[in-house]
Amino acid sequence: MHNPINHPARATYRVLAGLIGLYLVVFGGIGAAVTGGDGLFAQVGGSVLGQGTNLANSLLSIVLGAVVLIGTALGRNIDAAVNRVFSYVLMAIGLATLATIRTDANYLSHTLATSIVIMILGLGLLLAGMYGRVGTDEEHDAWQRARLEF
Repeated sequence: MHNPINHPARATYRVLAGLIGLYLVVFGGIGAAVTGGDGLFAQVGGSVLGQGTNLANSLLSIVLGAVVLIGTALGRNIDAAVNRVFSYVLMAIGLATLATIRTDANYLSHTLATSIVIMILGLGLLLAGMYGRVGTDEEHDAWQRARLEF
């Protein structure tokens, strides 16, 4: 693997992942409160923090954010793996909803702003996943040697 081990800013990336998870939980919580009376996949245009949402999107955000927060709290490279996997999930959701914004297939009631925010959060998690790995000094030295060979 060519991702750095024991990167000097790994604590910063771990905080970034925690903030992204917290944002998702807060967004989902507010969204669930605002759209709670609507149907699960209602496309009535509920808006939270300037982004379109519905109850399904809010619940999905709460679950994704909670998993990211749990991974961040556990650490021990679990956070790096969780961040990497969920970054791909968020970017896939962002691209899928971007393709369906003005169609009946917009089941998560995303707007353009929502898709952009989801993509940015996915990129932030990818960054945290790539630079948040920890390891032994031997693993770090092996990574440094491999890096210098290029």
